[in-house]
Amino acid sequence: MHITGPTFIAIQVADLQVSAAFYETRLGLARTQGGPPHAVVFDTSPIPFAVREPLAGFDPAAAQPSPGAGVVLWLEVDDVQQAHDRLAESGVPIVAPPTLSPFGPMFTFRDPDGYAVTLHSRA
Repeated sequence: MHITGPTFIAIQVADLQVSAAFYETRLGLARTQGGPPHAVVFDTSPIPFAVREPLAGFDPAAAQPSPGAGVVLWLEVDDVQQAHDRLAESGVPIVAPPTLSPFGPMFTFRDPDGYAVTLHSRA
């Protein structure tokens, strides 16, 4: 068996419409056309990203300390500082302020379900 890496990333959310609106309005992601009814898929590259209703037996609202604890989603952005300032001004919880990393400038925030999301620019 040879695995080459992720080809699709989806996170399970408590309220599909709230989370989809967050990623659209706060991050500016665009929805793809014709996605499944239980998910919203965004036009991200090189790997598609989606928010989806929970799988049977999982309740994101009851996950402690939050769904995805221990997982950090990284998304690339063209201007880290501008993205940070826009999200902070709109009240999005910032977990780690902008800093330099081996992957370039980055910062981390929490989405409506408590997922840690890191935005970075390539160095």
